[in-house]
Amino acid sequence: MPHDQDNAAYVRRVHDKGLAFDLGTMSRRRMLTVLGGTGFALAGSALLGRSAEAETVAAACLEEVESETAGPYPADGSNGPDVRTLDGVVRRDIRSSFGTSDTVAGGVPLDFSLVVQDLDCAPLAGAAVYAWHCDREGRYSLYSSGVTDENYLRGIQVTDATGLVTFTSIFPACYSGRWPHIHFEVYSSLEDATTGAGPIRKTSQIALPEDVSDTVYEQADGYEQSVVNMSRISLATDMVFRDDLAAREMATVTGDMTGGYVATLTITVDPAGEETGGGGPGGPPPPPAA
Repeated sequence: MPHDQDNAAYVRRVHDKGLAFDLGTMSRRRMLTVLGGTGFALAGSALLGRSAEAETVAAACLEEVESETAGPYPADGSNGPDVRTLDGVVRRDIRSSFGTSDTVAGGVPLDFSLVVQDLDCAPLAGAAVYAWHCDREGRYSLYSSGVTDENYLRGIQVTDATGLVTFTSIFPACYSGRWPHIHFEVYSSLEDATTGAGPIRKTSQIALPEDVSDTVYEQADGYEQSVVNMSRISLATDMVFRDDLAAREMATVTGDMTGGYVATLTITVDPAGEETGGGGPGGPPPPPAA
């Protein structure tokens, strides 16, 4: 993965799909903001007679996590390789490649969890989550120069009775043009995910907090370029998180450099929703690594 203007421009071309796409993937809150808040009066009238606490819970249940593009490097079959259908992709520990390689991605340990719930805030048990992110050099396996033969930092898991999945990984880099993040897709079942048949119920991203990211990048070996890239990006300028500053995508992170970090995010999804993934077939190839 390069750390130059060419890469930033490429990622921006894939992510920025224009007003039509933005309107199609807006959350309820985002749409109401665009419409000048006219929908809040209707929402308020529907909640008459409920207690303040009940109103708060109901509002939270209706707030879906934002839908985002899967980006240029999803390996979900939409613009190149499809890692989802390979034996070995269903796993908790995604630090190593599987299949023809056993290369392990180095970096600061990070366990990240998603708690997936439906629109009524009930746990979405039995759903499959495909998660992936870049390595500490900012490269994506299967795409970036030097790691096209690797498939590390990609995996699928099934939510338990509480809607929880947890992946064991490493802290991702901050590469040029993007805030530190982790991609994910939610499917109704493991079969939907691993056969490639879909449909994808939710495509979104996990944002990582600035203070923890700064600590990792400044103290850990291998993240030197991330220090520079992090100094040039903010949530307000990130092409994905800038519209609402990752209000429903920012993970809570605990831990330290000695024992590693744990990131957790609870998300609401529509189990009947259908989305597309990836940068789209026929898109330009990733630029060469710097």
